[in-house]
Amino acid sequence: MERFAFKMKLKAGCKEEYRKRHDEIWPELAELIRSTGVSDYSIFLDESTNTLFAVQKQAGEESSQDLGSNPIVQKWWGFMADIMETNPDNSPVITSLEEVFYMK
Repeated sequence: MERFAFKMKLKAGCKEEYRKRHDEIWPELAELIRSTGVSDYSIFLDESTNTLFAVQKQAGEESSQDLGSNPIVQKWWGFMADIMETNPDNSPVITSLEEVFYMK
């Protein structure tokens, strides 16, 4: 099992809306993500910069970031585009992060 981390950017003042939308994540989206082998998926917020930090475990070759062509994911991106920094296709602007330390 590998871990994958990345960061995204939340628009100012959107913390509670972001939390609400994820508290109500669509069951079909959660199942789709799990079906790729992703588990133990967390997103944290650094409120001083509005940076979202995400980490997930992956059992397999795919991560949640490999689902961009799926209509459910595209619909979710559109739903979230008003509160996050996005690319022209509504996908969140993501920066992959390199692991430099891990203590088991």
